[in-house]
Amino acid sequence: MSAIIEDLVVICPYCGQSMEIDVDCTGGDQSYYEDCQTCCMPVRFLINVDEHGNLSRCTARRDDE
Repeated sequence: MSAIIEDLVVICPYCGQSMEIDVDCTGGDQSYYEDCQTCCMPVRFLINVDEHGNLSRCTARRDDE
């Protein structure tokens, strides 16, 4: 059974600090913004979920990429 919520640690593409995020895998592929917990810059997250509802990829990008 796949996890509904995945807890991830990602690296901020602006300041390089690690940040914790929760990803809801029930929504399928997603793209959303969340501010870095350290530098407060907007980080764009690209979430890919496979056909079984498992997280397959999480990419953190700068807003200007």
